[in-house]
Amino acid sequence: MELLTDPQAWIAFATLTALELVLGIDNIVFISILVDRLPPERRNMARRIGLGLAMFMRIALLLAIAWIIGLTTPIVTLLGNALSGRDLILIAGGLFLIWKATGEIHEMYEDLGKPKGAAAAVRATFGAIIGQIIVIDLVFSLDSIITAVGMVDDVRVMIAAVIASVGLMMIAAGPIGHFVSRHPTVKMLALAFLIMIGMALVADGLAFHVPKGYIYFAMAFSVAVEMLNLRLRRKPR
Repeated sequence: MELLTDPQAWIAFATLTALELVLGIDNIVFISILVDRLPPERRNMARRIGLGLAMFMRIALLLAIAWIIGLTTPIVTLLGNALSGRDLILIAGGLFLIWKATGEIHEMYEDLGKPKGAAAAVRATFGAIIGQIIVIDLVFSLDSIITAVGMVDDVRVMIAAVIASVGLMMIAAGPIGHFVSRHPTVKMLALAFLIMIGMALVADGLAFHVPKGYIYFAMAFSVAVEMLNLRLRRKPR
């Protein structure tokens, strides 16, 4: 009850929830693109499982704060840079994002000119999709939790913010996924974002920090231009 009546706790909760939502946009886009390879009737279930795994993974990491702090200790040197466990995870996750997004773009070009049924024939298995979601959930969760640890001292507030943000992401994931799936140019833009995010993760792991504000501004500007293009295409001549 003392925590519930503390205005500072509520301010921290609201701020951290908003931040988790912003940091979770990348995760939603990635999951939306991955589940697009599943049959339509299984996509919603895969989205819910993916975001549910993200929530439990973040809570588990919050309860292992000592381990998280230990990940910032340098353990290896690469190209003159002392890399920690966190850096290695970010580099591996960034390379995975670049590889996956590039492969998806290649498959989109391969599907051009094929009948609609044939283009959709190559489907990934449900387990393979969930496995890929788990890999990238770990990367995004680690970055998100390190940010949370730096902002808030009370673990209970952190867990409440994570649960609230993931709940809101579950509500938004469906409409975002359907929108991306219906518009190939939006999907291409989302894949380009994933390549950019992957490069930023690799750079961050190598101690070349790119301010996230620049990345989010570039994404927002590109989305605004694409929305204008979509309206222009719908407008009758």
